[in-house]
Amino acid sequence: MSRVAVVIPAGGSGRRMGGVLPKQFLRVGGVPVLQRTIGVFHAMREVGEIVLVVPPPFVLRMQAMVRRERFAKVSAVVEGGRERQDSVRNGLAACRTGASIVLVHDAVRPFVDRSVIRAVIGAVRRHRAAVVGVRVKDTIKVESGESPGFYARTIARGGLWAVQTPQGFRYDLLLRAHQEAHRAGFLGTDDASLVERLGIPVRIVPGNERNIKITTPADRKLAEFLLKQA
Repeated sequence: MSRVAVVIPAGGSGRRMGGVLPKQFLRVGGVPVLQRTIGVFHAMREVGEIVLVVPPPFVLRMQAMVRRERFAKVSAVVEGGRERQDSVRNGLAACRTGASIVLVHDAVRPFVDRSVIRAVIGAVRRHRAAVVGVRVKDTIKVESGESPGFYARTIARGGLWAVQTPQGFRYDLLLRAHQEAHRAGFLGTDDASLVERLGIPVRIVPGNERNIKITTPADRKLAEFLLKQA
C-alpha cells in the first residue's frame, strides 16, 4: 500500500456561504465541492489513505456520501475543532496506515492538478516539507498601524509567493509540529508555519492559477466556468 495519507480539513464550526450549508458542501457542476476534491486524491495510486475532518453536524452525512461514492480510501470521518489547526491535528491522530508522508489539502480546492500533487510528494521525500505556491503578481502595500486606511510601506514582490495547498510533510514531523504548537498555545497561519517554528526549511513547489479556493459566490461562478472550459 502507498505510504501517502491525505488529511482534508473541511471545517470545524461549519462556515456558510450565503445559506445554511457550509461552502464545502455546495454544488459546483451538480457535484458537492468536497466530493470533487476527494475524487482527485482518491484516483491517485500514490495515495493510500484519506481522512476527512468535518463540522460535527455533518459527520453522518459525510459517512453516507463516502459509502455512496465508494471512496474506499477514506479511512475515517472525524469531527473538526474550533480552529483549522485543531481540525488538522484531529485528522493526523485519525490516520491509520502508518503513512510516512501526509498531505493537508483545503476541502474547497477541487481543481488541484495531480502533477502538482506528485511534485509535492517528491519534494517531501527530498526535503521533508513542501508547499504549493504561485508568485505574487500584484503590488503589496502594508497598512500603517498608526494610521489605519493608509499604507506605511510597499513590499518588493520579487520574492513573494501566495501559498496554496496541498502542503506536504513527513508525517512524524507534522505531528510533532502540531503537538508542540498545541502545548505552547501557538496558532499558526497554516501547517507550514508550525513546521517553520521548529526551524525546518520548507520547499516551495510552483502551482498554478486554476487551483482556486472557493470561498465566495464569485469563486463559485469561476469554478463553474473552469468546469465548462475543462
